[in-house]
Amino acid sequence: MTQTPDPTFAGLVADRAGDDATALWFEERRWSWREVVEEARRRAGLLAELRVEGPWHVGLAMENTAEHLFWWCGAALAGATVVGVNPTRRGPDLARDVSFTECQALVVDESRRPLLEGVDTGVPAERTLHVEDPAYAARLADAAPLAAGAEAAVAPGTTYSLVFTSGTTAAPKAVVCTQGRMGRIAAQQVERRGLTAADVFYVVMPMFHSNAIMAGIAPAVRTGGTIVLRRRFSASAWLPDVRRHGVTFFNYVGKPLHYVLATPERPDDADNPLRIAFGNEASERDIAEFSRRFDCQVVDSFGSSEGEVRVMRTPDTPPGSLGTAPAGTVVVDPETLEECPPARFDDAGVLLNADEAVGEIVNKAGAGLFEGYWRNPEAEARRLRHGWVWSGDLAYRDAAGFFYFAGRTGDWLRVDGENVATAPVERLLGRFPGFSSVAVLAVPDEAVGDAVLAVAELAPGASFDAEDFAGFLATQPDLGTTWVPRYLRLVDELPRTATSKVVKRAVDTGLDGVLVRQGRSYRYAPG
Repeated sequence: MTQTPDPTFAGLVADRAGDDATALWFEERRWSWREVVEEARRRAGLLAELRVEGPWHVGLAMENTAEHLFWWCGAALAGATVVGVNPTRRGPDLARDVSFTECQALVVDESRRPLLEGVDTGVPAERTLHVEDPAYAARLADAAPLAAGAEAAVAPGTTYSLVFTSGTTAAPKAVVCTQGRMGRIAAQQVERRGLTAADVFYVVMPMFHSNAIMAGIAPAVRTGGTIVLRRRFSASAWLPDVRRHGVTFFNYVGKPLHYVLATPERPDDADNPLRIAFGNEASERDIAEFSRRFDCQVVDSFGSSEGEVRVMRTPDTPPGSLGTAPAGTVVVDPETLEECPPARFDDAGVLLNADEAVGEIVNKAGAGLFEGYWRNPEAEARRLRHGWVWSGDLAYRDAAGFFYFAGRTGDWLRVDGENVATAPVERLLGRFPGFSSVAVLAVPDEAVGDAVLAVAELAPGASFDAEDFAGFLATQPDLGTTWVPRYLRLVDELPRTATSKVVKRAVDTGLDGVLVRQGRSYRYAPG
């Protein structure tokens, strides 16, 4: 039996050409799907005029606006590749992102224009479009729109986007996503979440990131639902927006649930149309509280930008676990290439066999799903070894097969002769009410191995009380003896990506100004 090929994203966009239902609501204006496709064809026509020899890549440096969406859809119809320009990158790093991905054109709005001034991106002025300038409107008006039906020439294997990884532990890599993969993602999202044309998608995650496109915009295009765009996320505006626009689906990555929960609770918070909040990296506490407070289903998953690793929570997922994965996704010892034995816990929940149970998450059946990195064969080789996909993420599994995140492959500490994975320690310390987030890192022990440094971000309005913290530690039954931080640094804010992931490589590991554990007690005092 012949397998049906994945639909191209270009085909999904074109399918909406005759749809007069509301497609987009941005600020005070609305567009139908017919109008969105017309705007996309105009930009696809302009993009064709800008094409020169070489990779057909266009960099989009814009806030979440209607213009930004028109360009994503226009590039899809034209068969061009979108490079999402990350506004948190600066100077040489920003120049490297654009030049490395060989952008032929740049589309820039006023919010991003200052970031690119004086930056040598390699894109000449005549192929840099400033969308608020009158010259842009004239150029767009003069361009011949892409003809209807031209999208049929776009093959499923055409690269649609290059999305940079978060770069939390190493330099960002540009992940290839083809037209076929984006079409498949759109269909899977719709099927797994039961989405329809009646759904309203609230897209406030930045559109240079895969979460906004894959989790929010792609399923909206597939169903013909309504996209509500906001320039940037606002916790205080979140619930009013949900009510005003009739939002039923909200995608997130990082800490948006936490930020919304930090707003004052009201008795009628559950009086809203939201059905599903879908994303990743929310804490267990925030998932449960958000679901209760706003009377919606929170679907928090663990996955990779590359698309081959997916772990999903189920109703019976134990506390602290990521959930379960499809067959073929396992935890492997990278030295022996054998699956790691199940984790063993004591009665208090302390992991007893970290040395043998912690390994790397590997998808033994996912090599065909990996579409590669742009111009990075070394990184591709690290990810594809022995015919398997290696995620770079550490984990352990319990006897029932539930996964527990243990950090990145570099997130190992050697404390008192034992291997310590950072993520379980971060989860435990994150329970302390005064901390909104914690990063655990290794610093040299004066004798041998590593000492634990915990860098804790204080919750808004919180202050640190050493006695309260000592009492907290004393009452944590699953606190391993090697997990207790030797050093504690308090900060107002941890370094983060634009999607709120902590950038560990940017965390200060110096010991000036830290609090030091006093002997074997749980008390901390200035060093």
